[in-house]
Amino acid sequence: MELTEFIAQNWPAMICLVAGLALVIFEMFTPGFQLPGILGIVLLLVSVVLTADTLSQALIMILVILAILTAVLVIAIRSATRGRIFRSPLVLKSQATGYLSVDDMDYYINKTGVAASLLRPAGIADIDGVKLDVVTQGEFIAKGTQIRVIKVEGRRIVVEAVRDEAAEG
Repeated sequence: MELTEFIAQNWPAMICLVAGLALVIFEMFTPGFQLPGILGIVLLLVSVVLTADTLSQALIMILVILAILTAVLVIAIRSATRGRIFRSPLVLKSQATGYLSVDDMDYYINKTGVAASLLRPAGIADIDGVKLDVVTQGEFIAKGTQIRVIKVEGRRIVVEAVRDEAAEG
């Protein structure tokens, strides 16, 4: 069979193959696994089904397609780390500075403040001039009530209402 006859008989499969490869390669250079990647994979499978007469032919075609896509992926990764993509504005080259995480919240134990919102049981409190997400041990505390930090569990700050002992006694 001549090449022109082969092309004439298999043009739908060839169009599916070329379009599928193009869509999968496009997906490699764009973030996410979305419609182009899925449609490309479907078109590649359709081209294999339309062309292959036996299971061994289908496996060989799949291996050839995977080899082509692997080569393109290697080129894409190289470009992303050292090539044109790396020099483009898509790749962040600077580091974010100026943010410090406060992981040690034990500083706030026994500190007092004011409930900046209704604590039911979670809400916001102003402690030493810092607004923090806090929780109570189940009770509701009205906005503006004096509160005290009684426990810190990681990033969870547990508070209770400050009782006025002079008024109770």
